[in-house]
Amino acid sequence: MTRRALVFQHMDFDSPGRFGNYLMDDGFVLDTVMLGQGQAIPNLERYDFLMVLGGVMNVWEEDAHPWLRAEKSAIAEWMDGSRRPYLGICLGHQLLAETQGGAVGKSRVPEIGIHEVRLHESLAGDNSAGALGERILVTQWHHYEVSTPPPSAVVIAESSVTPVQGIRLEERAIGLQFHAEWTLDVIKNWANEAGHKEAYEEELGAGAHQKLLADAARMMTEYERFGRLVYDKLMSNI
Repeated sequence: MTRRALVFQHMDFDSPGRFGNYLMDDGFVLDTVMLGQGQAIPNLERYDFLMVLGGVMNVWEEDAHPWLRAEKSAIAEWMDGSRRPYLGICLGHQLLAETQGGAVGKSRVPEIGIHEVRLHESLAGDNSAGALGERILVTQWHHYEVSTPPPSAVVIAESSVTPVQGIRLEERAIGLQFHAEWTLDVIKNWANEAGHKEAYEEELGAGAHQKLLADAARMMTEYERFGRLVYDKLMSNI
């Protein structure tokens, strides 16, 4: 029987990155719903995995983005009594937290570019995270964050300025504030996406995209190992 993964995508240029590659390598068919284009969310029962990507919108901007209401309802339905895996990145992490009783607010210090996070051993429910080392470099781009995790969540990662960089719920749902889906090719392709490279350099200055590429190339082996750990943790519950 064919396994299917559902991806909620909020921005035209985005992609599930390395996690999409893992899923396809495992034989999953990926169905992407372009929420920002008004596409409807299908019946969730036929899917085995849900991935929710990032976006420039905020969880409370339902008037500007009415589809957020349907998305939140779908995430809550997915999490209600199901054992199917959920992976949320950036906005997807924040939506997971809010729908499960947490709160999201403006970051005291935005994190953009490559920053260090500290992994908790609770990432894998045992000492597996220790194999990566306690601290790793990750790619970030956020001005908002989970200010209060859901009551049932375990915090799995933090940084010096963002206490909730990652959460785990019920052993089968993970939310990450940072962009663990980004591969080097994803970052390279920003140059081909209208306004994306420019938006990044507006944040950090001229030449920031090339610097990110050079710095990211040096940390991608470790990042790949981290991404694989997260994916394997989620897949262990299927």
